[in-house]
Amino acid sequence: MIVREIKTSDAEKLTNLTKEVEKSSDFMLWEAGERTMQTDDQLKMIKSIKSAENSTILVAEKDNELVGYLLAIGGNARRNRHSIYVVIGILQGFRGRGIGTKLFNELEHWANNNNITRLELTVVTKNEAALSLYRIVGFEIEGTKRNSLFIDGEFVDEYYMSKIL
Repeated sequence: MIVREIKTSDAEKLTNLTKEVEKSSDFMLWEAGERTMQTDDQLKMIKSIKSAENSTILVAEKDNELVGYLLAIGGNARRNRHSIYVVIGILQGFRGRGIGTKLFNELEHWANNNNITRLELTVVTKNEAALSLYRIVGFEIEGTKRNSLFIDGEFVDEYYMSKIL
């Protein structure tokens, strides 16, 4: 298993991975099939993120297949360039195997080399597995985003979480 920054040649693999993660997760923002995602769109997004000094995409690769990703999107204003918003997704069969921890460890290494001092994310309060991972890697709850998402016929809350480097 290796964790590395994404390459433009990974666009199709990232498209497929994202679709699979959305199919198998009850807690992602996008529901399975809700958005049309094409390889060309992913390629544009990868190029855009790679050109930004304060953003990156990390991928976990096993046997030449992508099994996880971590998007780190940096702030656009001078006042928040030090901060990145994180989105992570791991294939269902690979969850709970330390891949998330490896992605976050590599993110922290990248952040330290890119003048990033704040990591932030949101997570559905019922998502115990994700909460456990985020706490293990040092995130703390800052607040609650009430009725943030509508999942399976009910409103659910999300926690705002952050880690200061």
